[in-house]
Formats: sequence, structure tokens, C-alpha cells
Amino acid sequence: MQIGLIGSGNMARALARGWQQPVLCADPLAERAKALVAEVGGEALKTNAEVAQRADLVVLCHKPAQLHDVAAEVAPHAKAVASILAATPLAALREAYPRRPVYRFIPSLPVEVRQGAVVQGRDAEDTAQREHPDRDASLDALVASLFADLGTLVVLDDSLVDVAMGLMSCAPAYVALVAEAQVDAGVRKGIPAAQGAQLVVQTLAGTAELLRRRDYDTVAVRREVSSPGGLTARGVDALERAGLRAAFSDALDAVLEPKAS
Repeated sequence: MQIGLIGSGNMARALARGWQQPVLCADPLAERAKALVAEVGGEALKTNAEVAQRADLVVLCHKPAQLHDVAAEVAPHAKAVASILAATPLAALREAYPRRPVYRFIPSLPVEVRQGAVVQGRDAEDTAQREHPDRDASLDALVASLFADLGTLVVLDDSLVDVAMGLMSCAPAYVALVAEAQVDAGVRKGIPAAQGAQLVVQTLAGTAELLRRRDYDTVAVRREVSSPGGLTARGVDALERAGLRAAFSDALDAVLEPKAS
């Protein structure tokens, strides 16, 4: 399947690196598109319309506010469209790309190393059937498989996709901030920053794998590390008192809050 990227920014680059195959791409900054294909292979094209004409699947990686401007160029030529645009539900995509198969995904940055989380938005089967009664199930499966190759694919009702985005698409920045805070705490006590970063990052990576092997049971992993009244229990209590849970809840609320006009 020939993939065409509309936009060649950070997330487009992460997708292309994860797929490890040549892509077609276009970007308002031509040098950015050229740099991407120089790395992964493929061809940087001058217009979005050219990408749509030659690609089997167009992946929308532009800014959400550009939905209709881009669709005016792409929709007449696109065979199928996958969107990674934030706050752009399937209904809006179908309106912009009528009579075309459309798909909605939100990836996270670790798709670059095929360790990302990807959420796919779907709506009721009767809606999809009504919109596309002759829909190609094999195409649906192929597109889903393409994104599943990038890590873990989770399918949710389209109404929950933005909430999921707040959990996983924004999370690499949160995890990096948590790691930075831990390293800084170690530096304050005399650990060199480079060694502190190695210790913290490897522990984060290993803990993620443990959680997978424990069927994502976060409480079970915490209990394995914490003994009553022990050092870890004291550390966890300090984090709770400092408002760690409330901070993450506030972060999700902030992501979902409508942008002021």
C-alpha cells in the first residue's frame, strides 16, 4: 500500500519511521518534506493533490484548522483517507471527504520505534453501513493492520477518542517531565545527571514491560515494590500528598478544555 502524508511534521516523521517504507509527502515547508523522504525513502511532491493522486491511502498530518482547505485539494483525488487530526471526529471527516472511506487514528510519538499506543475511533456499525453500504472490509482490515504495526492499537467509540488522546498522545511529554523531575531530585542529592537519567529511563522502560506482563495491573506492581511502612510506601505517600493524581486529572481536563476564541 502506497502511503501519502499530507504534512511532514513531527508526527508524520514518527509514522514514517515506524512504517519503515518509502512514502509520498507534501508540506508547506518543502525542505521539511524533502528531509523526510531523504531519511525514509519515497518522494516529496509539490502539492497535496499530487500526493492524493498517487497514494493508495492519504494520511492527514496537517493542522486540524486546515481540514477543509486541504480537503478541497485532496478529496477529488483520494482513494482512502486516514486522519490523525486532534479534535476532528469521524462526522467532520466524512463531511470533508464525502464518498470516500475515512478512518480516524490518534498515535503517540513512540510509534517511531513501534512501541506506541494508537487509538482508532469507530462509530456505530449502522452509521458506517449507512454512509458506505459498499464498504470494503478488506480495506478496513488493511488500514487497521498498518497502524497496528506501530505498537498497540486500541479501538474506541469515536466520542472517546479525544479523551484517549489526553491519556496517550500527550503522555510522552508527561513521562519525559516525570523522568526529568526524578533526575533533578537525584542531582540535588549528588547523582550525576547522565547516570541519573540512565537509571530513571531504564526503570521506566522496565516498569512498562512489567505492567504488560501483569495484565496492566498497576496496583499489583505497586504492591510488589512497596512493603508496609517501607521506603517505597513513604515515597508513594509523599507523591500522593503532593497531589500527583490531581495533577494528572487536571492535565486531562486542560487538554479537553475548549480553546478560548
